[in-house]
Amino acid sequence: MVQIKSPEQIAKMRAAGLVVAAIHAATREAAVPGASTKDLDEVARKVLAEHGAKSNFLGYGGFPATICTSVNDVVVHGIPSDDVVLKDGDIISIDCGAIVDGWHGDAAYTAFVGSGHAPELVELSRVTEESMWAGIAAMKQGNRLVDVSRAIETYIRRQPKPGGGRYGIIEDYGGHGIGTEMHMDPHLLNYVDRRRGKGPKLVPGFCLAIEPMVSLGTPRTEVLSDDWTVITTDGTWSSHWEHSVALTEQGPLVLTAPDGGRAKLAEYGIQTAPDPLA
Repeated sequence: MVQIKSPEQIAKMRAAGLVVAAIHAATREAAVPGASTKDLDEVARKVLAEHGAKSNFLGYGGFPATICTSVNDVVVHGIPSDDVVLKDGDIISIDCGAIVDGWHGDAAYTAFVGSGHAPELVELSRVTEESMWAGIAAMKQGNRLVDVSRAIETYIRRQPKPGGGRYGIIEDYGGHGIGTEMHMDPHLLNYVDRRRGKGPKLVPGFCLAIEPMVSLGTPRTEVLSDDWTVITTDGTWSSHWEHSVALTEQGPLVLTAPDGGRAKLAEYGIQTAPDPLA
């Protein structure tokens, strides 16, 4: 069952989303050479405390930290550690969430540590982020879930990969519904699988966490012995971007973007819904 939210509930999710945006801003500033991923987790903890919000990652299925810190070939679910120290040239995907009044926000971004990154890494992150926005732009009344998947996949497949070949669209992980829980129905693939059908219709009150994960090589992954850390099977580096999005009568609202997604969606000719907390 898909949980459909009222405008009042979407407003509460917007409050949680803005806390997530604040965590992103603080951790992005702190993701510098010499910082450990545990340092970034502490930054996130402080932001949550300052906003009176709770972490929806800490303790989830036994996860031991506030954020996921996925460095280089780690796709998702990297555990913050004193032993993982960021170096010049690394890339890191930071995934985090917040709970406000029982409602959840969830978003991720990929950051470049230091300088001197190879052009293919810069392009990898750009393609992943832009495919997320293509998916968000497909959140329209009357569309179905598969239309979001198709928009993400189509964008990625149309991008030439430096050096040739194709980007790997990670197969085993995808987006999800979000609301009174962090992970809810429906599961959102980042590619079209015709065996799954078209999926539910998108109607006002529908909320999704849209999160493409893309590698420079394989779409396949494996989980390390800690039962959390997910890496690419061929060791290629990957990128992860995510926003939580609500569809309203007035259009989409990107709950975890400071401007509600207004600037990016304008590039698609889409006007975002009014911010209920503005």
